[in-house]
Amino acid sequence: MFKYVMRRILQMIPVFLGVTLILFVLRIPGLLPGDPIQLIVGEKTLTPALRAQIEEKNHLNEPAYVQYGYYVSNLLQGDLGESYQKSRSVTSILADKFPNTIRLAVAAILVEIVVGLLAGIISAVKQYSFWDVLVTLSTSILVSVPVFWLGMLLQMLFGIKLKQWTGGALFLPITGMGTPPDIAHLILPAVTLASVSTAYVARIMRSQMLEALGQDYIRTAMAKGLTERAVVFKHALKNAMIPVVTFIGIDLGALMGGAILTESVFSWPGVGREIYLAVLQRDWPVVMGGVVIVVLIVMVVNLLVDISYALLDPRIRYGGAAE
Repeated sequence: MFKYVMRRILQMIPVFLGVTLILFVLRIPGLLPGDPIQLIVGEKTLTPALRAQIEEKNHLNEPAYVQYGYYVSNLLQGDLGESYQKSRSVTSILADKFPNTIRLAVAAILVEIVVGLLAGIISAVKQYSFWDVLVTLSTSILVSVPVFWLGMLLQMLFGIKLKQWTGGALFLPITGMGTPPDIAHLILPAVTLASVSTAYVARIMRSQMLEALGQDYIRTAMAKGLTERAVVFKHALKNAMIPVVTFIGIDLGALMGGAILTESVFSWPGVGREIYLAVLQRDWPVVMGGVVIVVLIVMVVNLLVDISYALLDPRIRYGGAAE
């Protein structure tokens, strides 16, 4: 196991360097709109002397490979640069927003796990029943609906129409996260963020459970007189969980990195919305820093998901001849 983990960590290094190289190339003047020096000081106050001073300070007058060396060196020291618009370090900006994104991501994952797993299990156990048809139809609709449109629809229904129907007695907040943060502000963005992933979890769970329930060891367990509950939850579920865990793990990494559309629709002050605002303002250090954080989170979560396979299925071993 240790050798496997170390090998995976070493494999992350070229992936990380590849991402940083792509980000650095996109930062080269002319490839993307906006002059970074002009964004820093403003068009009216920019003079040739001031431009030369800023270029020297930020190594912009150096060859591209030298600039990339400084860029990677700063990244390894935790320095993501400084925001053009806020004159603050990108690290501090993302650190302020990251706890809000974690709060939203955890809530969405809980919805995804509870609703998705239960829907998939019920659909498989009650195959071709009303519940199976309902789950299949619901997941098909959720997969087809754009997240931002679903978010706006929930805002209109539960934040505006419900308030009108109940005379203001019952409604859900549609923007922000409250001061101090509360669960009411979290409900709509968490449901929206989890919607598509919940549909996929339910579908994967259904197909894996149907496959597991058709295995010989399940028929043997049922022949021994075990209850349906014991067969489903103690035997079939554990073997059906590996693809589901893979999907949820990858999805968790993406959510922890920031859900741009959902956070933007609900004005949720997280990493995703910060990246979105930075794109609009051409604040490339914030955009690049946010993407680097997302990539690191996804790689680490993927590694943890792979390690969890051995816990779910004892037949899986990493390292040595068994691998």
